[in-house]
Amino acid sequence: MAKKDDGSRVRDALRVGDELPDPGAAPVGPGKKAKALAGLESAGERLSALQEALFAEGVGGGTRRVLLVLQGMDTSGKGGTVSHVLGLVNPMGVRYAAFKKPTAAEQRHEYLWRIRKQLPAPGQIGVFDRSHYEDILVPRVSGLLTAAERRRRYAEINAFEQELAEAGTTIVKVFLHISPEEQLKRLKARLVTPEKRWKYNPGDLEARSHWPAYQDAYADIFKKTSTDRAPWYAVPADHKWYRNWAVAELLIETLSDLKPRFPAPDYDVDAELAKLKGVGVRS
Repeated sequence: MAKKDDGSRVRDALRVGDELPDPGAAPVGPGKKAKALAGLESAGERLSALQEALFAEGVGGGTRRVLLVLQGMDTSGKGGTVSHVLGLVNPMGVRYAAFKKPTAAEQRHEYLWRIRKQLPAPGQIGVFDRSHYEDILVPRVSGLLTAAERRRRYAEINAFEQELAEAGTTIVKVFLHISPEEQLKRLKARLVTPEKRWKYNPGDLEARSHWPAYQDAYADIFKKTSTDRAPWYAVPADHKWYRNWAVAELLIETLSDLKPRFPAPDYDVDAELAKLKGVGVRS
């Protein structure tokens, strides 16, 4: 039997299927915190090198880019993932956008309008902390979308993501899968720790009360919008150390597939080296 290509090991293990992994599990990779932290340090070096090559490629006229979409229930760690994973690379090559409740100005446009404004430029890794999927999730759970309207939005989003892929964007959609028990612990921690109270939002309890409805909504989203060009991955998020390691590896595998290359110089390297020998410093 042929040996499995490790280049897609994490993506294959975490790609959304019929059932989501246990939120506290480690389906692939390190099962212990110490190993995950050591692995994340190593992953940082690889991720940084790949991102630098992609950014340089974009500066040199390339059109490719990566878009990481992070979705998940409150406290699942979208912000923490951005800090611990994207904090490993040069911020010049990252474009971050967090999507909250649409403003009055945004509501005057169709829902993808504000999304398009935040797309990464060539050579960048774009990060969406929540995304266009909020425009299905929240209205659906609130009873503001009919089944026909949901079907239309699924089709619009699939067409939008196909458009991005054809223009050179590789999309990585990640659902940070947290358990209701772990969420409760994190909400309590925010209240009892003065330094964390700024993160607490009383409205989070309203969303928590609709937990089953949100899970059903996510399951439908995965079924309708996980495509070959824009697949969904489910990352167990009860353990922050595993969540961070897994998202870093998803990005590394994705960028490794792209094989970004530094652009060739548009000048004579030897001639420039020769010039340097004769260039002094003016006093």
